[in-house]
Order: sequence, then structure tokens, then C-alpha cells
Amino acid sequence: MTTVSPATRSAAPVRLTSYARGGGCACKIPPGELEAMVAGLLPPPNPGQALGGDEDRLLVGLDDGDDAAVVRTGDGTAVVSTADFFTPVVDDARDWGRIAAANALSDVYAMGGRPLVGLNLLGWPREVLPAELAGEVLAGALDVARAAGCLVGGGHSIDSPEPLYGMAVTGLVDPDRLLRNDAGRPGVPLTLTKPLGVGVLNNRHKRTGEVFAHAVAVMAALNDKASAAALEAGVVCATDVTGFGLLGHLHKLARASGVTAVVDAAAVPVLDGARESLRAGYVSGGTRRNLDWVRPHLDAGRAGEDQLHLLADAQTSGGLLVAGEIPGHPVIGELVPAVAGTTLVIR
Repeated sequence: MTTVSPATRSAAPVRLTSYARGGGCACKIPPGELEAMVAGLLPPPNPGQALGGDEDRLLVGLDDGDDAAVVRTGDGTAVVSTADFFTPVVDDARDWGRIAAANALSDVYAMGGRPLVGLNLLGWPREVLPAELAGEVLAGALDVARAAGCLVGGGHSIDSPEPLYGMAVTGLVDPDRLLRNDAGRPGVPLTLTKPLGVGVLNNRHKRTGEVFAHAVAVMAALNDKASAAALEAGVVCATDVTGFGLLGHLHKLARASGVTAVVDAAAVPVLDGARESLRAGYVSGGTRRNLDWVRPHLDAGRAGEDQLHLLADAQTSGGLLVAGEIPGHPVIGELVPAVAGTTLVIR
């Protein structure tokens, strides 16, 4: 990796994605490996038994891989806490900051919470990339946090080989109105609030430099209104769709809830250009790993590999996947009674 000289900086824009091996949530540790890492940290498998002491206040932890931790405060409210960061998903520094902030805030919305304060998490190759670009990343994140009504109070930075950015976010949530991924029940429809395809478009952007403004707009959009609509509709089960793709996150939801999820592939919204990009070969390694992970639990029906890769596409700052119907968003399937050995069915 070479240092960007002042002359080069002024002659051509810096392509941030070229300084990272992966990009966005596609750079996550594969879900199977991650579950093996944290297996020893889980509490004993006695769901009806209180843990005792302060641990009883932990309403949501590692058990089912939910989007954030939730801790009861004792005054009728609960604190929701999360952290999320990744390598550049786009070349524009301010857009990367906007996307990363929206992605971190999404974990709070996915639990039905309201973000209060965020802390910047920044890794920067300071001898390779100009500090001004890091300032643009932080400014983009601040723009989105302000739009969310979330304060930003400092954070932490390190000198790192690759550029990294994200946020640790703390919010509040009503402990009696949580959205969680283990509360799905048979007979409930599934709603998706953002289209799929940002993963394949981001991979194409990284490899070719083509800019997809509509994908950036989707990633930078907050999930606040979708979360509020879910709560208003009485929904109790939801997650957001990020690096493990629709199939990966839906597998986790179905497994945690003890149900099987049926997906109507034709009803799943897809961004313009995503199918063409997929056919052209712009499939990330993260997407392939997602599909490999869920395949043993998947009844793919007549779905071809291209369609499955799109459903497993590693999203960055994706929409909410809601077990319930949300006005203005497509119903993409339903939850049904558990089918032995199968959490996902494509029709």
C-alpha cells in the first residue's frame, strides 16, 4: 500500500474502496465462524431459569444473535446498546460516513428503540490517506446522526492498516414493546422495508468505479419510520438485513423463533441494476459464504443460483425484516409451523 502524495490527491479523487480487502457489511466474519467464536460466552441453556443478580436485567444478549443488547434500568425503561463498523463501501468519504452511521443506528431501530448518543469508532491509515478524508467521513456520519435526533459525543480512533469507521450507539426502548428475533409465530406475514441488491452493486462499484447513487440513497436512509410503524402495528418480532443477507438473517429469526420462513422470491424488491450486475459476476465472497451457511437448512424449490445469491446478497445498512405487515412496504412471505431441518423455503 502506497502513500497518496499531495500531487496525486489534487489530480484524482482517492478511491477509498481500493484501500480495503472487503467493503461494508460484506467484510463481516462469516456467520458460522462467528457463532463458534461466541458459543462459550452464552449462558447455560435453561431458558426458564433466572440467572440471578444483575444478569437478570439483561433482556437481550448473545442468546439468539439479536441486533443489540438490551438492559432493564429499573424505572420502566431499558437501555439498548450496539456497535457497528466496517471498511469503505463506497469511494466518497462523506457518503461512507452517512452509510456507516445509518447502519449503526439501524440496530437500535431494529429493537424498537430510539437512539440517544453515538460514539465514533475510527481506524485510519494516517501515513497513507489524508486526515481531511477522515474528517469528511466524520462529517457525513454527523449529518445522519443529527437527522436521527442522536447526539454524537466523541469516540475513539486508532492508526490502522485499513480505513475503518462506525459507531457505538446507545438508546432507549420500552422493555414491554421490544422487537426481537425470537418472537416470530406461525401465520404472521413477513415484510421487508428496503430493496436488496446493494451488496452486488457495491462490489461492482469497488471493482469498476461506477457510482450507483440510488444504492447510496438506500443505504444512507434511516430505518426510524419503519421501526415506528412496526411498533404502531403491534409487531414484536423484527431484525435488520445487513451482512448475512436476507436468507442469513431470516434463518436466524426462524431458528430463534422455532418456525420456518417461506419466502415469495418474486415479491422481494430489488434495486435497479442488481440482477444485471449479479449476472456479470459481481458477487462478493460474503454473499457466497452466506448462501453456503444457510444451504443445509434451505428448501430452494425452483430457485436458481443467481436468485439465491441475490437473496443471500450481503447488505450494508439494509431494511428491517418485520414479522408483521407494515403499510407501504411489500410482504415477501410468511412464517409457518416449523418443518424439521428446514428454516427457509423459497417458492
